This record gives sequence, C-alpha cells and structure tokens, in this order.
Amino acid sequence: MEQKEQKPVSLPENAYRELKPGEEYKPLMPAGQKPKEVTAYSVTFGLLMAVVFSAAAAYLGLKIGQVFEAAIPIAIIAVGIGSLTGNKNMLGQNVIIQSIGASSGVIVAGAIFTLPALYILGLEAEFYQIFLSSLLGGLLGILLLIPFRKYFVRDMHGKYPFPEATATTEVLVSGEKKGNQAKLLAISGLIGGLYDFCISTFGWWTENVSTRIAGWGEVLADKMKLVFKVNTGAAVLGLGYIIGLKYAAIICAGSFTVWFVLIPFLSHFAGGLTLPVGEGVTTLLQQMSPEDIFRNYARHIGIGGIAMAGIIGIIRSSGIIKQALGLAVSELSGKKSTLEQVERTQRDLSMKLILAGLLATLLTTFLFFQFGVLGNIFQTIVALLIVFVISFLFTTVAANAIAIVGSNPVSGMTLMTLILASLVLVSVGVSGTGGMMAAMIIGGVVCTALSMAGGFITDLKIGYWLGTTPAKQQAWKFLGTVVSAATVAGVMIILNKTYGFVGEGSFAAPQANAMAAVIKPLMEGGATPWMLYFAGAALALILTMIGVPALAFALGMFIPLELNTPLLVGGLVSWYVSTRSKDEALNKVRRDRGTLIASGFIAGGALMGVISAILKYADFDWLMEWSGAEWLGLFMYVAIIGYFIADAMRGKKE
Repeated sequence: MEQKEQKPVSLPENAYRELKPGEEYKPLMPAGQKPKEVTAYSVTFGLLMAVVFSAAAAYLGLKIGQVFEAAIPIAIIAVGIGSLTGNKNMLGQNVIIQSIGASSGVIVAGAIFTLPALYILGLEAEFYQIFLSSLLGGLLGILLLIPFRKYFVRDMHGKYPFPEATATTEVLVSGEKKGNQAKLLAISGLIGGLYDFCISTFGWWTENVSTRIAGWGEVLADKMKLVFKVNTGAAVLGLGYIIGLKYAAIICAGSFTVWFVLIPFLSHFAGGLTLPVGEGVTTLLQQMSPEDIFRNYARHIGIGGIAMAGIIGIIRSSGIIKQALGLAVSELSGKKSTLEQVERTQRDLSMKLILAGLLATLLTTFLFFQFGVLGNIFQTIVALLIVFVISFLFTTVAANAIAIVGSNPVSGMTLMTLILASLVLVSVGVSGTGGMMAAMIIGGVVCTALSMAGGFITDLKIGYWLGTTPAKQQAWKFLGTVVSAATVAGVMIILNKTYGFVGEGSFAAPQANAMAAVIKPLMEGGATPWMLYFAGAALALILTMIGVPALAFALGMFIPLELNTPLLVGGLVSWYVSTRSKDEALNKVRRDRGTLIASGFIAGGALMGVISAILKYADFDWLMEWSGAEWLGLFMYVAIIGYFIADAMRGKKE
C-alpha cells in the first residue's frame, strides 16, 4: 500500500554542497516513503515525449546542425500539464516522464553525428541498420553506467556541479510548490528565454561578441592570430554560475592555453607550414584565421587529452569496477543477495540483470555486425571488441564531462573511435566501401553509448536529489531508448529520401559531414594528426601529475572559446554574490537565489531554443542584420549580468 507523500517544500540545504563528516543527504521523498513513480500516466506521457522530441531533435539537428537538450523542456511540459490537470504529488511521476522522454535527445545526438555519413559517402543504410546501431548503443550506455551510479551521484555528492541536472531538478521541484521560489524560477526563465529568443529568432543583437568588434581587434586577429570571444546567451551564463568558479577557471585555462598560447605560437613559428597534419588541410597556416588553426590543429590536442583523461579515469575507478565485479560474482555464485537491505532510494537493478542484459546486447551486436555489416567472423569479433572496450573506457569520461560542464564531448570521442576503428579494421583486412560502412556503424554504436551514458547520469542525479527509485528509472529507460531509436531511424530514412544529405537543397548534417571527411582517407590512405593526439595525451598526464583535473582542462581545449568564456563569467558572478558579506548564512542565501535564477535562464533558454528552431523549420525568417548588432550584444550581455547580480543580491535571511 502506498504511503501518503509529504508535499516537498524545497531541496535540503546540503543538496549542492559537500557533506560534512557523518552528515547524510536526505532527499525530498525519503527512503521510507513509497511515492507514485511508474504509472500508466507517467509511462505513456514519457513515451509520447520520447517520440515527439526524437522526431523534432532529429529533424532540426540534421537541418540546422543543432541538437537541443530535451530533459529541461520535457520537465517543463510535465510540470505544466500536471498543474493544468490539478494533479497533486506528481514529483515521482514527473521524474519518470522526464527520464523516459530524455532518451530522445541522447539517442538523436548519437545517431545524427555519425549515421548520415553513410549516405554522404554514397552508401545505402537500411532502417534496421540505423535502428540497431542507435538501440544497441543506447542499451550499452545504460548498462555500462549503472554500476557507476553510486559513485557519481552519491559518493561524489557536492564535488560535481551537475549544471543541467540542477536546472531540471529546480524545474521539477517548482512544480510541487507555490510561493516565492517558484515565482523567481518562472520570472528568470521568462527573462532568460525571451533574451535568448531575441538573439536566435530576431538577431537584434549577436550571439557572440569578439575583439574583432574594434579595429585593433581585427589587426590582432589578422597579424598575431589573437582573438577573444564570448557567447552572450543567458542560458550559457546560467550554466557557468552553476558550474562555479573552480571548474569554470580550469575549463577556461584549457581554452586560453589553446587560443592565447598555441594558436599565436603556431602561426608565428610555422606560418609557412605546408605539410598537412589532418585530412583536408591545404591552406598555408599563415593564411588561416585563428578559428581555422583551432579546427585543423589545436582542437586535436584536446581530443588526445580527453582520450587520456578517459584512461586515467578508468584506472582511478578500478576500485569501483572491482566492487561491481565482486557484487556480480557474489550474486552469480548464489550467495544471498543484499537487495533487501538496500534502502529504496539507493536500489539499482540487480547485477545479475545488468550482466544478462550486457551479454544479450553484446550477442545481438555480434549478430548484427556479422549478418548486417561485415559477414566475417574474425572481423566481427574485432569490431565487437572495439565497441565494447571503447564504450566501457569512455563511459566514465562522458559521465564526468556532463557532471562538470554540462556538455558531452561525444563528437571528439567518436572522432577518436572512428580513427582507431578504421586503423584496426584496415589491419584485419577491411577497407574501401565495406570498411567505411563498418567504421561508421561502429562509430554510431559507440557515439550513442557515450551520449546515453552522459545523459543518463543526469537523470539519475535528478532522481537522487528528489528521492526516486533508481531501479525504476533504469528499467523504464530501456523502453524510452527503444522508442527513440525507432523514431530516429524512421525520420532519418524519410529525410534522406525527401531531401538527401548531399547536393543543393540537402540537409546540412555538419557533424556527419565532418565524420565522413575523416573516415574516407583513413580507409583509402590519408593523413591523421597523431602527433597532436600524442601531445594532448602527454599534457593530460602532466596535468594529472600536478593535481589539475585533466578532463576539465582538455574539455576547454576541445570546446570553442566562445562557449567557455561565459562559463568563467558565470563562475565569477557566483563567486561575487556569495562572498560580499561577512555573514556566511547571508552569502549562502544569495548563492541559492542565484542558483534559482541560473536554472531559470537555462530552462528558459532551452525551451525558447526549441521554439526558435521550429520557427526556422517553418521558414519564418525574421533574422535582421545591422551594423550595430555586436555592440548592442555587448551592452545587453553586461545588462543581463547586472540584472543577475542585482537579483541574486536581493536574497535575505528568513
């Protein structure tokens, strides 16, 4: 019999900070309660969201190259529908709706980054190939992540900012309460959303402001390859606030190393370099813009750093892996399960189920590769090993990246997967069009697995803060994955037949085009920037030796400068509002108020981003171009920072 739920007021004060010795985190829905979670309503609504957002995200991602995060918009819709229907105590059900529905965004990201490259390369991909590639990757991501759940969401409590999970949690909590906090979240969401909508839909001011705005900046960019850029969006500013100054500074340190050290250094000493280090590099280095040098040279160092950070992460996680394996051996040997003793809010699917699911997924992947892609037992075994080892290796990297910065460097990790897979496949006799097909399918499986691992850790962290049952989230995530994979495959087949991905009037599919450009020379003989990957790997090792988080630093090197600098600005805002008073309690109130404002900015920006993208799809072109847009962008950015600080500083102790 279900116990009556206590209506939550707000998250406990220790939700976002590290716990003191002996302190315990008690979620909104305590372990002793049995809240409504999996119901006909929550499952049906979640599946509907998975279908709608999979179709929308796939279409818009392939057309305009942007994949929006579905978790926050789905949470807003779930809360809104719950309020309209007058339902009470919807928190547990809303988490399930969000968790099932959010499968859409991660499956779409995994699929559209890689699989359209098959069509671009002139290869025909059948429905079952796209569906199975997305499905098997999604299942692998879920199964490989579950053993790490307790480490990331409980053991590392307060050590990672989890920006997207924070914003989604605040949205879900606001749906269960009335009063000032919910009102503040709604107002900041409206302000941040309209601010970002004016940029993306009307172009009244620019999304990015750079030092090129002034004459001296143009000279610096042209002569010394020095440029500074910042994204003026409210959502990214909010993301930086939640990440905080510590991690934002490390991420930006990586970015500044690339843009203010490596790029000027390369342009000065290697201006006449003609030897290509990557495929498609034909321009002299001195004739490249700073952005070209970043894309063709410096960014590859970040990819090498991310790869090495993954290896370091696996070594450091060896204790957790041993623990998970020990539990598996204990359960499989028939010893008494400790499941009954585990409290509801910490109960995962049993290790027997996880291992059985993993074996079934790997067996299906083997059959898919053998009969649907390669047709050679030895080559199929090699391909399966590539998928499993790389997915396993980078699962923790994907989860770590989402926990720190809120964005998954899945394209960089997939690029590395494609390169490694191509080299191994060529060495076992797979090449030409068959090799390209195999490499892209492998890349699709791995890309989706890593995308799912990153997205799912967000769902599980939300559940941890609120007090849902992890096993229920995990079990129903599989269904969301199946539905999302089928929807994405169908949409991609239809879009290819209707518009195509090559030629005039076709869909852009920018990430897949980049993957196709990399894979073709590898299968037919071409240049690969191994030295740059090695330099990044060596740098990650050095950073680890001196105690600097290598993954955060490497992410900064890989993600464009304009998306990193606003994280630092948001981190500085967080530091400022939480240090102005000598009264620590007042500082905390202001910081918490700022977290609500930042969550509103992220939620509003995400929702308006979807609306703006749909308007673009419907051919509503309201973008205007005028000479003062960048100066107005700078003014508006300063204005919204000023508003953020002023509103956060209004926080008062009760």
